[in-house]
Amino acid sequence: MVRRVAVVGAGVSGLAATKCCLEEGLEPTCFEQSENVGGLWYYTDQAEEGRASIYRTVFTNSCKEMMCYSDFPFPDDHPNYMHNARLQHYICKYAEHFDLLRHIRFKTLVTKVKKRPDFSVTGQWEVVTRRDGKEETAVFDAVMVCSGHHVYPNLPLAEFPGIQKFKGSYFHSREYKEPEKFRGKKVLVIGLGNSGCDIAVELSTVASQVYLSSRSGSWVMSRVWDNGYPWDMLVITRFRTWLGNILPRAISDWLYVRGMNRFFKHENFGLMPLDRTSRKEPVFNDDLPSRIACGVVVMKPNVKEFRETSVLFQDGTVQDDVDVVVFATGYSYSYPFMEDDSIIKCRDNQVTLYKGIVPPRLEKPTLAVIGLVQSLGPIIPTADLQCRWAVKVFQGRWLGKCWMKGYFLFMGSSLSQHTTLQTDYVTYMDELASAIGVKPNVLKLLLTDPQLALKVFFGPCSPYQFRLVGPGKWSGARKAILTQWDRTLQ
Repeated sequence: MVRRVAVVGAGVSGLAATKCCLEEGLEPTCFEQSENVGGLWYYTDQAEEGRASIYRTVFTNSCKEMMCYSDFPFPDDHPNYMHNARLQHYICKYAEHFDLLRHIRFKTLVTKVKKRPDFSVTGQWEVVTRRDGKEETAVFDAVMVCSGHHVYPNLPLAEFPGIQKFKGSYFHSREYKEPEKFRGKKVLVIGLGNSGCDIAVELSTVASQVYLSSRSGSWVMSRVWDNGYPWDMLVITRFRTWLGNILPRAISDWLYVRGMNRFFKHENFGLMPLDRTSRKEPVFNDDLPSRIACGVVVMKPNVKEFRETSVLFQDGTVQDDVDVVVFATGYSYSYPFMEDDSIIKCRDNQVTLYKGIVPPRLEKPTLAVIGLVQSLGPIIPTADLQCRWAVKVFQGRWLGKCWMKGYFLFMGSSLSQHTTLQTDYVTYMDELASAIGVKPNVLKLLLTDPQLALKVFFGPCSPYQFRLVGPGKWSGARKAILTQWDRTLQ
């Protein structure tokens, strides 16, 4: 019987995990190596070893109604998209509101998580932690890994011939904090993800020239969508997901490309993805197209070779006098505290997790990896629902018996990719919600509460929908759904 649960990390996932354990009568102990909650969103002036790092001007890409914890809306007067400091304040308020802080051990590093010798019978784990130079070992019935995947920078220097002879400076984007020291310099940013685009746009206000190099292009979306409303409240709906599932793939792809090109033609800006119909996570940047149009950011293809002071690109063009290179080349996922790394990773450094949460090769499903799934949707409600699902699995109320009897079949191949697991937001959330009895029944609602049914189906698939029914039901969910547009306008 699972009772004691170790939670690794006190970011948005770790707090959700701690709260879910408490709600189900379990005893969580959350280990956090810094002195505050927030994880990625806890800003520090220097990048710290083993911790996620953000730059000073990071704003959210999901709006407040879509990215909140499902039973804890943002205050009415908060803007739709928030600066990291404001989001960090909200995360702290969440921890205080649900009295989570007393279950967190700050400045405590998890150094080892290993199966106990009798794991096949008990499913228990030994967790070794270090605080103030002292090591401590404790036994837990289950472990929730909430350490995130923006910690270990991926710096693939081997893919860039000549980088050793380059005389300028280069570093990974996790070291970047603010633009001032790059004033008047020529900067090359490699990588067309959210960080690469943000940094390129910000540097273009002070640098003499910014070049943005991309290997495969990307869709670039604006946070502000039709009629000035937040993109995700219009795009992430059950209706659109249903439509995408019933339409022939060719029509669905055509609509997708047309939608992505609605504000500007990506081809004309050198941004067009090589795989036009790729549904990989788009980049959110309201300023990049105008920065390209103004010539302060110049799009470039992949780098072929570095020279002492210049860079040769794949199209044969050479850029002279480059001072700085920023590698916005993403992160590797790593769990250095796992004694047996193959529990989470499998061949070719890929990750294989049932429902994107539980390693399928465990004799007992008592380890959950939270927050690794990536979709077009926000991470906070995703992690929240993953935790609710995982805790039910720990308790054996669902899946457990099948697992023990060996009936378990791994069905997560569609969720198995490098670094993160890509999936459709609404479909994935509904899968988890159905399994634990918290998915709203639209047809039933149509008969009992037609106003709410229409909002649930045609309106934004906001987190409150997963608190309408079942375990963890929240009495404020209906009102939160009916008033979500009011808060957005405010």
